[in-house]
Amino acid sequence: MSSPISGLEFLIGAAIVLGHNVWHVLPNEVPILFVLGLVSTRLREGGWAALGLKRPKSWPKTILLAAGATILRLLLGTLVIDPLTAHFWPKQIAPKGTDSIVHNPTAALIALLFVWTFAAFGEEISYRGYLTKRGADVGGGSSLAWWTATIVVAVLFGYGHYYKGPAGILDSSVAGLILGAAFLLSGRNLWTTILAHGFIDTIAVVLVFLGLAS
Repeated sequence: MSSPISGLEFLIGAAIVLGHNVWHVLPNEVPILFVLGLVSTRLREGGWAALGLKRPKSWPKTILLAAGATILRLLLGTLVIDPLTAHFWPKQIAPKGTDSIVHNPTAALIALLFVWTFAAFGEEISYRGYLTKRGADVGGGSSLAWWTATIVVAVLFGYGHYYKGPAGILDSSVAGLILGAAFLLSGRNLWTTILAHGFIDTIAVVLVFLGLAS
């Protein structure tokens, strides 16, 4: 892969993330990055397997790793990130429409549909699949390049949740780092993070529906 082209793509992708979430001059970044990722990978690599969209060698191991990432993310968020950020910033802002889910089966089902399409599938292709791949290309695709790209993309993922405030940006960055690590540890199989992302957000929706979270 050509590093200059990958670097340009990565910079454009980062600008798209910030352009929507921080500067508010672009539409939502996920559909844009989703399309760019699919088109770019198809043209440059010849197939979407380069994004990590490939059949896992073992579905049970993939599900187990996704479950582990889910547990780690939830525990870190509840026991470490939330108590830590409470000392410095206001509580993170929940996504719009969260209140409507409480004890509302229809709203909860719609939220779950959103979780598994836009969030789990869309965000993982955009961030872990596309941006991480292009970031790693800049470094020649070495192990160090992949881990460096994973960290940088985790920060971008945090800013992709800018509306949540400082506490939410940090929390989402940590979530992005956990998902990115799971992606690399799975042999860069995107189904691991798609499942983990879906599990995490599904649990969040269920807790809100039951009135146990806000």
